[in-house]
Amino acid sequence: MKNKIELLELELNALLTSSKDNIVITDGEGKVLKISPNCLDIYGVDYQDIIGKTVYELEKENIFAPSITVKVLEEKKERQIMQYTKANRTVLATGMPVFDDDGSIVRVISFSYDLTEIEELKENYDLLQRRMGQFESRFEELRFQEAYEAGIVLKSKAASRVWKLIERISRSEATVVFLGESGAGKNVFARALHNRSDRADGSFVEVDCSSIPESLFESEMFGFESGSFTGANKKGKQGLIELSDGGTLFLDEIGELPLIVQAKLLKVLQEKMVTRVGGLKPRKIDFRLIAATNQNLEEMVKRGKFRQDLFYRLNVIPIEVPPLRERKEDIPLLIKQSLQINNEKYGTQKQFKPLAMEQLIAYNWPGNVRELENMIERIILTSDEELIGPDRLPLAVQQFFGAAGEELNDGHGQPGGEEAADFKRALENVEKRWLRRAYRQFKTTYEMAEYLGISQSTVVRKLNKYKINSKMN
Repeated sequence: MKNKIELLELELNALLTSSKDNIVITDGEGKVLKISPNCLDIYGVDYQDIIGKTVYELEKENIFAPSITVKVLEEKKERQIMQYTKANRTVLATGMPVFDDDGSIVRVISFSYDLTEIEELKENYDLLQRRMGQFESRFEELRFQEAYEAGIVLKSKAASRVWKLIERISRSEATVVFLGESGAGKNVFARALHNRSDRADGSFVEVDCSSIPESLFESEMFGFESGSFTGANKKGKQGLIELSDGGTLFLDEIGELPLIVQAKLLKVLQEKMVTRVGGLKPRKIDFRLIAATNQNLEEMVKRGKFRQDLFYRLNVIPIEVPPLRERKEDIPLLIKQSLQINNEKYGTQKQFKPLAMEQLIAYNWPGNVRELENMIERIILTSDEELIGPDRLPLAVQQFFGAAGEELNDGHGQPGGEEAADFKRALENVEKRWLRRAYRQFKTTYEMAEYLGISQSTVVRKLNKYKINSKMN
């Protein structure tokens, strides 16, 4: 029977052989006594090249680089380091000292765990993440470009949320109602929804419910048979709903629909059948309905101005289109887009001076995108200058900034109160920022005036007002 020492030796050798980690045992001087046989795979050298050598020698030979045992011997405590070996392995080494009764180190046991595969997995993961980021960035660019070509700017988070929802539901047949202020671009989003749907090859029939006289609504919407009323076309006529067969029917300002038409529209939505005015034979129609309104349909239902059953039929997917004042990031791009369209249309090359652009961005745009597009076209047609300053902006913008002698309320009267006072302070900060920028950049107040698009006397007055010290003439 083997003695205890021999058994311990057997157990130790079995541990060294079976361990997935590389185990190195040294004496108190750093001489290697035992090592796992897998040292060739991890350190790139044979077992015999390590046994009997000191860790100091092995460190100089760059086999243990750096040596965990050396650090344990120097600091007399447990340590952990990363090693990069001759076998191109990445190793996590942990060293532990073994003390005798006198507190001297008699052994150092180190465990080296091969992290190469994990490191490679991490590198591959990081590479995949970078590539995914590039693909996502490219996808965002394509998505942005597609929306831009459709007349939609997605710089703001508010507009991006609307677009992402449109992308998600475009392939469905669900009824969509766009909600929001007049001129916010509901019709543009509606057309984009149609163009991304499976009905893109079909007709997109847009109906402005507020522009059709009530007396003609039924015949326009549902069509009529020949001889159905005096003066009618002898051949009869297709209605707008029939024209949308296979495509999309977009009812803009649906809150303006007369109640009698609402009842008939509900029947059409339920049965997908249309009967012309004066006719008896229903016609099967396949269309998707998209609606839009700037009114609160729920309030109209409570007041009896809108049918509740039609409201629930329409309100499957409501999408709120934010007003332009809540999409400030979109305004510069919308201005650029409108400038480009109108410059090409009228053969001009007009641009806005920095302060004029700043004011257009800060303007509250009560008429939203429609107002912006109309205003840019009007400015291009009515201004002589290639570079347009704030004094050439429409009266509505000038009054908004007090540029036409209109002073903002000081907070003590009507209307405005504290909001007007806050706006006045914000406006003054904008003016000061641009004046300081011009002051640093130009040598004379005439040059500053040219840059800012205002008169030289106004520059002098505002420099004095904001105490921007200037000795310029």
